Amino acid sequence: MKTSIQIMTADGTAAAMLIKPQGGAAPRAGVILYMDAFGPREALYWMGQRVADAGYIVLVPDLFYRAGSYGPFDAKTAFAQEDSKAQIMGMMRATSQNLTSRDSAAFIQALTSEGATGDIGAVGYCMGGGRAITAAANYPDRIKAVASFHGGNLASEAEDSPHRLADRIKARVYVGVAGVDNSFPPEQSARLAEAFRIGGVDHAIENYIGMAHGWTVPDHSIYDEAGSERHFKRLLTLFEETL
Repeated sequence: MKTSIQIMTADGTAAAMLIKPQGGAAPRAGVILYMDAFGPREALYWMGQRVADAGYIVLVPDLFYRAGSYGPFDAKTAFAQEDSKAQIMGMMRATSQNLTSRDSAAFIQALTSEGATGDIGAVGYCMGGGRAITAAANYPDRIKAVASFHGGNLASEAEDSPHRLADRIKARVYVGVAGVDNSFPPEQSARLAEAFRIGGVDHAIENYIGMAHGWTVPDHSIYDEAGSERHFKRLLTLFEETL
C-alpha cells in the first residue's frame, strides 16, 4: 500500500513514498530506501513494496528535493543523453553525504510518526548505498541494519567517504558489489573491509560475479532477474535477523 507524503526537513520539503504491507498486522520496524541516481519512481516503489510485504514500513524519499522539479528519467537511456546526464550529475554533486545524513533525521521521524517505533533498517542503491551507510553511522541508536547494493565510492579518498565513519556504526552491514564496477573498484572494496574490521563492524561484503552496476533495479538496462532475486534474499534475511 503506497501513500505519497511530504517530509519537512531543515532545508525544505522532501516528497516521499510511504509503503506499508498489503494486509496483516502493522509492523514496528521501518526501512529507509535510499534511491539511485535516477530518482524516486515506480521501479523503486515496487522494490519497496517487496520489502514492506515482508513486514516493514518502508520510506522512499526524494534525495534531490532541493533541486526542485526534475525528470522523470528513463534509467535505460538517461546517461546516454547529454542533457539528462548533466542534470543528474549536477544533482548528485549538489546532494552531499552530509546533506542526506541531515535529512535522515527527518526520514526517521517520519517513519516513527507512522508507527515504526522499533529498530530501523536502511538500504541504498548506487549513490544511495553510501548514504545508507553514512546514515547508520550518524543514527546508531535507531539504524540497526544497513545494506548497500552496487554502491559507488564507499571507500574513496573523499573526506566524506562512508568508510571513514566505520567506528561509529553499530548496525550489521551487508555490501553487495557488482562484479565489475568502476565506481567501486577492488582497492576500495579492500579499504572498506579493512575499515569495517578495524572499526569492529559486523559486516559482509559479497561480490556478485557477472552482475553490472545497477543489476538489482528492474528498469535498468542491465537488470538481472536472478541476481536481483538473490539480492532480495540477502536483504530480507539481514532485516529478519536484526530488526
